[in-house]
Amino acid sequence: MRSFRRVALMLVLGGVGAWTVSDVAAQTKREVREQAEASMVLTGEIDIGTAGQVEAFRLDKREQVDETIVTFVESAVKTWRFAPVRVNGQAVKARTPATIRLGAKNNPDGTGLITLLAANFETYDETSTDNVTRVKMSPPVYPEDVFNARGRGDVLLLIQVGRDGKVLDVATEQVNLRVIANEANMRKMRDKLARVSMGAARKWTFKAPSTGDQKDEASWTIRVPVRFSFSDEVERYGRWDAYIPGPHQQAPWRSDKALSADGNADLLPAGGVFMADAASKAPKLLTPLGG
Repeated sequence: MRSFRRVALMLVLGGVGAWTVSDVAAQTKREVREQAEASMVLTGEIDIGTAGQVEAFRLDKREQVDETIVTFVESAVKTWRFAPVRVNGQAVKARTPATIRLGAKNNPDGTGLITLLAANFETYDETSTDNVTRVKMSPPVYPEDVFNARGRGDVLLLIQVGRDGKVLDVATEQVNLRVIANEANMRKMRDKLARVSMGAARKWTFKAPSTGDQKDEASWTIRVPVRFSFSDEVERYGRWDAYIPGPHQQAPWRSDKALSADGNADLLPAGGVFMADAASKAPKLLTPLGG
């Protein structure tokens, strides 16, 4: 198999370089590596028929993806079935973006196993008046030591927004790393990425909903993914990368809710803002990812 690299879609922060690990205990690093998934994130577009069947699937940048992977993904997607999309009670044809994560592991006999790990069909509509939408979201500053070490990771924020569009509180739901180091180094990296992300988010501003079922709420919780990455990420589409999910954490103001992040939340579209407690308006997949 090729060396493990990965591309995903989130808020991108610039930079160049490749990851290197220093001062890592070999045994500890090997144990971490055994827990890691090789991951690849692909994007595309699906046409859904009135009965929920997949009528067409168009994979983005198809020419950059190994043909074996293309065949595997296209074959699986064609077997998917969605709940019919309805407008005014009538089933209609629909088109949805799709972000898909594949996983790969080496078997003891040297062969590789590829699986579909997750898929997301959300879209961010900045013109929506039913949801919280962004006004100003300046990206966080890359922590200097993490940047110099070529560390990469994805921070999933939960943000409590007040009726004036200002941030009331912010918490980190999860930090997923796309590097392999010993547990102590990864814990420090997660903490630094989380802290600078929350610091930036406290200065963000949003527009509160003016229509819809949630317009009269005292506050709203939104989910925002932030990516710390390098400028060569776009060129690496269709390649494998390490993926080490971090622990889930609940926001203090949501302590009455189950401690679990949306399994597909880190596949949310780049730069988007998503209501954490509202029913998703994305097409609902009824069949298993593998068909």
